[in-house]
Amino acid sequence: MLVLFFVTLLAVSIFLLLSSGKYDELVKCVDEKQNKLIRMLLPVGFYIMDMIGYKYTTRYDKLCLAKLTEIHGAKRARLYLKIHWAGKIAVLILGILTVSLTGMGMEMGPNRVASGGEGGKGSGDIAFIIFGVLLIASMAFLHDKELEKRLKKRRLSISIDFPGFLNKMTLLVNAGLTVRKAWEKIAQESPSDSDFYKEVNAVIGEINAGKPELKAYEDFARRCRTAEVARFVTILLQNIRKGNEEMVSILRVLSNESWDTRKNIARKLGEEASTKMIVPLMLMFIAILIIVAAPAIMAISGL
Repeated sequence: MLVLFFVTLLAVSIFLLLSSGKYDELVKCVDEKQNKLIRMLLPVGFYIMDMIGYKYTTRYDKLCLAKLTEIHGAKRARLYLKIHWAGKIAVLILGILTVSLTGMGMEMGPNRVASGGEGGKGSGDIAFIIFGVLLIASMAFLHDKELEKRLKKRRLSISIDFPGFLNKMTLLVNAGLTVRKAWEKIAQESPSDSDFYKEVNAVIGEINAGKPELKAYEDFARRCRTAEVARFVTILLQNIRKGNEEMVSILRVLSNESWDTRKNIARKLGEEASTKMIVPLMLMFIAILIIVAAPAIMAISGL
């Protein structure tokens, strides 16, 4: 384990030197909240992927690319796929270092007992190797689950913010504004830090840059990828292309349905929060039970 640790550390140091300054622009795209150790090792991941000439064309890459396209948009998805892979390599390096350090501690520990002679030592080493492989594989798996978590969080954010947006759109269109003017007004007056309103502002930016209005709305629905947004955009497109006197009434119905969906989401989140509280409450109950029962048990034992 000592050899594995120092070989890994030496290799990482060499790759850090070789990749120094080459991938600063890519690292800047990574969220500041990312683990500092992983951020530090990202250039190593980029360098290794470039060194082996990885093409990002496997089925796994296509699945990741679809998720990243939804989160970051089609233009930046491939960039974030590279970041995802570099992050996975960084996680694997940390896993190898962690396992090798743990193995060194076990080998050098004063309480290590080779029960059963050499056979016991050999079986213990095999068990530790299996543990190490499982730990490293789990870390890589959790890195992929983090991507799933981000995607789920984004969809949830869109589902929560959409009813308020739709309600404002319905009121403004009913007051006589065109869809585009209403959209611009909502974009100007709404916070731009949420995932949904970032997409709302992106639509205005695309239209001002020369993209056809219909295409901008279609791309908006494609990026949001929720049933409610898809229905809303379909209604808008139908109104713009053919005209629809009943559009406001249809939007009101859709708005009511969206608020019902939001209520269901809030109810589900409340139930999940209650479920998560069960384990801490059980631990607190056991601790209180021990504190209360311990004196009585000690008194009975003393009789």
